[in-house]
Amino acid sequence: MAQHGLDAPRPMEGHGAYNRSSSVQAAGLLPAVALLEAAAAELRLPSPPQALVVADYGAATGHNSLLPLSAALAALRRRIGRERPVWVVHTDLPDNDFSSLFATLEHDPERYALDDPMVYWSAVGRSFYEQILPSASVALGWSSWAVQWLSRVPALIPDHVQVADSRDEGTRGAFARQAGEDWLAFLAARSRELVPDGRLVVVTMATADDGAFGYRPLLAAIEGGLKALVGDGTVSADEVLRMVIPTVGRSRADFSRPFAGSGGHEGLALDGLDIYEAEDRIFAGYRTDGDAAAFGARWSAFSRASVFPTLAAALGGADSAARSLRFMDRLEAEVAARLATAPEAMRIPLARMTIRKVA
Repeated sequence: MAQHGLDAPRPMEGHGAYNRSSSVQAAGLLPAVALLEAAAAELRLPSPPQALVVADYGAATGHNSLLPLSAALAALRRRIGRERPVWVVHTDLPDNDFSSLFATLEHDPERYALDDPMVYWSAVGRSFYEQILPSASVALGWSSWAVQWLSRVPALIPDHVQVADSRDEGTRGAFARQAGEDWLAFLAARSRELVPDGRLVVVTMATADDGAFGYRPLLAAIEGGLKALVGDGTVSADEVLRMVIPTVGRSRADFSRPFAGSGGHEGLALDGLDIYEAEDRIFAGYRTDGDAAAFGARWSAFSRASVFPTLAAALGGADSAARSLRFMDRLEAEVAARLATAPEAMRIPLARMTIRKVA
């Protein structure tokens, strides 16, 4: 979830690219699935005829939602049987690749409604930094690898594409303030949507307790690749200056701060927060097969699917679509080659938490 160029939505590469290159996200969310199952088993269910609504905030193209939502639906079915309908709502920004999302929900062999005709799904194209669904309508919410995207770019970064590696204190402060405002806005919107005793499970990028954001070799490869593209004339230095990855890794204190008062925040309580480091399964594959080129290619494909379209949005010109494609092709090759020269594991700090609407 992000805004680019100060107020334009984050683009996403279409045709299912995110599904094909999101193994890092899939591995990282696994430790949070147990939290979602527990939330489904423990929340106080709304009484019929009120609909039983499960919301997926920041669904992207859907594949990484299938496992956690399947687990949550199984836990709910153990409580309500198979006759009561459940409505699953997937949300993301309006420019999300919804065609791939719908195809995943309809055709993926791991789809959650495979043998459950009483599960109904739909999608909404709207930022989760505002209210998306009716007040007091959502019993269970899930958000994975999404809240790290800021609602807007608060400033250009003078010395990097990612603020975590910037040495400019003013820029870092602007991003920290935006991250704080966005977290409050996200929580306020979810508070309005959740039913009393409803639960929300969030897994998102974080800053480790030692202050590390992670991904350092990857970010260095992206920065080096962009300099190479400036050198060969693919992009200009001014265009690179406008390129920003508007993601943040909030700290344990950042996540907890809104809940510090005795009354919680917006009628919400933080029932648990864990900062952990996900396994780099791409590096684990390299340790098994020794294929450095494959290691570089897989991490570069991850970057292309998740952040290169955001960088490409800074490009101009009459043939902007074709130019963006050439830019992403070139940057993908540059990043892959750099990572292949010296493969090393990425640190992947994440946070998982359960938030409850106080009844």
